[in-house]
Amino acid sequence: MEFFVPKMKTKSSAKKRFRMRPGGTIKRAQAFKRHILTKKTTKNKRHLRGSVGVHDSDLNAVRAMLPFA
Repeated sequence: MEFFVPKMKTKSSAKKRFRMRPGGTIKRAQAFKRHILTKKTTKNKRHLRGSVGVHDSDLNAVRAMLPFA
């Protein structure tokens, strides 16, 4: 008897949104910077630049979506 083990797959949505850092943390882009920018202040948009780390409470869920990262 042969047993078939399905391949583990990376979630396509997660691989587009997250990147692993060398230290094991995961970085993500900030939300609320895609559209309807005219009503947002320049200061608000400036603070939304760059990337931030995934929150500790979400790390296990994101790591499960990226098994090979």
